[in-house]
Amino acid sequence: MRYWLMKSEPDEVSFEDVLAAPDRTVAWFGVRNYQARNFMRDAMAVGDGILFYHSSCAVPGVAGLAEVASGPYPDATQFDSASPYFDPKATPEQPRWISVDVRATRQGRYLPLSEMRSIAALEDMVLLQKGSRLSVSPVTQGQWDAIVALVAGGEA
Repeated sequence: MRYWLMKSEPDEVSFEDVLAAPDRTVAWFGVRNYQARNFMRDAMAVGDGILFYHSSCAVPGVAGLAEVASGPYPDATQFDSASPYFDPKATPEQPRWISVDVRATRQGRYLPLSEMRSIAALEDMVLLQKGSRLSVSPVTQGQWDAIVALVAGGEA
């Protein structure tokens, strides 16, 4: 099992939206960074743990825990010319971008980025590195355990 941090702008898809979705599951769409895409396509597996992170908001932070609920598949937004995620170079025969389904598993306490920066066990976390802007990044077992202890009282 692997662990991931996945960023979403709450105005687009919030953790509360996922909790309200059928089966508490949504498609993770709109990733347009090759490294983040490659993590989703090549390294994620069903059941992997996810830190659902709210970004580009007043108080960015971990909003809840989730899991990867599907294998990778073509992101439909790349083919929709009305979508802000449209990619004119992508075709159904040769998609460039992928999605995975994400299922909420636990809400817990909101963990702000400012608090995360003060936790020694997280000092090497990709999210906290200067210049890091990846929307999908790996999380170590130690980082996962530290955050779960704070967000969910130790229960994943």
